[in-house]
Amino acid sequence: MISAAQLTKRFGNKIVLRNLDLQIEAGEFVAMLGPNGAGKSTLLRILASLSSPTFGRLEIAGCRLPHQAAAVRRRLGVVLHQPLLYGDLSAAENLQFFGRMYALPALDQSVAAALELVGLAARRDDLVRTFSRGMQQRLSIARAILHDPDVLLLDEPYTGLDQDAADILDGLLRRVAATGRTILMTSHDLIRIAGLATRFDVLSRGRIAASARREDPSARDLLGFYREALQHGR
Repeated sequence: MISAAQLTKRFGNKIVLRNLDLQIEAGEFVAMLGPNGAGKSTLLRILASLSSPTFGRLEIAGCRLPHQAAAVRRRLGVVLHQPLLYGDLSAAENLQFFGRMYALPALDQSVAAALELVGLAARRDDLVRTFSRGMQQRLSIARAILHDPDVLLLDEPYTGLDQDAADILDGLLRRVAATGRTILMTSHDLIRIAGLATRFDVLSRGRIAASARREDPSARDLLGFYREALQHGR
């Protein structure tokens, strides 16, 4: 579903991604772990076609980036640090606005289903500026899955959430993963991600330093696996 080879990204003299190779199969839930500055957000922005690599080959769902960016965007749902919602519109109006951009058929039904999935059906007519950070994050996910994408990209979705909101997000991500979508999520929260992802990749100094599946013995101690990967990646 996602295939990257020798992916490199430079900003001036600074190399953020270094000949990175990445393969993610359909239906996998991959957690991309790594310290600040490792290149996680840069990688997601490239995968989301919001930035172009300096060098390398990248395909998503059989489409090449950046040349087939328009086709790729129809297969992607993206949740970044900023919710990118309109505060003076209601939850339903936000989704209707984005749905029209994709010319979705049966838009009202799609909006209702997305709001139900993220637990916001009762707040569909409330202005988004009245929502908590957690509710805005859930609405961002509803927007990201509205057009039924094959791939969902999430950049640190737990940032700024309290315990209750994070618990709700756990359940939501499990429901989204159960639909068979391919998910790539960056996170610093090893405890939460341990129970969600099916694979853990550690990004260090612009490369994948280690990778383990949930059933692998090395992934049973995720913190130890993470620390060892960073040590070897230096």
